[in-house]
Amino acid sequence: MKEPMPMAEERNARSEAHEVAQWLRRHPRFLEQFPDLAVTLVVPKDGGASASLAGYQLEVLREKNRELTRRLHELSGNAQDNERLAVRTHQLTLALMRAGGPADTLRSMVAVLGEDFAGDAVRVTLLAPVAGLEEAAWWQAVPATDPRMDGFREALASGEPLCGCLPPERQALLFGDAAGRVASCAVLPVAGVGLVAVGSVDPNRFFPGMGTLFLRMMAEALATAMGRASPR
Repeated sequence: MKEPMPMAEERNARSEAHEVAQWLRRHPRFLEQFPDLAVTLVVPKDGGASASLAGYQLEVLREKNRELTRRLHELSGNAQDNERLAVRTHQLTLALMRAGGPADTLRSMVAVLGEDFAGDAVRVTLLAPVAGLEEAAWWQAVPATDPRMDGFREALASGEPLCGCLPPERQALLFGDAAGRVASCAVLPVAGVGLVAVGSVDPNRFFPGMGTLFLRMMAEALATAMGRASPR
């Protein structure tokens, strides 16, 4: 039984179209020999209208240019943010170097994190008391053997900062009465010293997966400064 003529013609047309498409893929420079075709060929646009192939290619290039411009602005913004962080980290290091002893070093660390780094709550949890440090709400001494420190043992061992919203019991240990207003935080494990916690009311200020290079640099600077300032 013969199939209806219109259906046969449609199948033949589709077959020929596929052959043309395959041939063009094998000869991508074909339009260089016949540039007039680039103007006369049409391609579908959103909404069903048509445009010349040249116009379509121009729009594609414009879209790529817009995307590249957006990415360039994003990279430029990141570079400026990193430059500001680098300057602040350098200033922090200088402040720690100028400190007169362990107690002054810790005071300088807390002051800089609160002022230059805009920490809404800065707290220090020491593994042992530091001589000359007056009683204050911003620090506490909790031995490493205390069960409350179990959630921070891995960070203390690896030196990797913790970022994001911590479980309530950990946040309460670090920030005490200020824990309720901390929506996100960064915790810097400081070798041989303890934990420095910076809290923010902004839930997006610190988040898991964020870059921690500058945080680690701050922790290392504090560990070194505390070692230099400690009596031998």
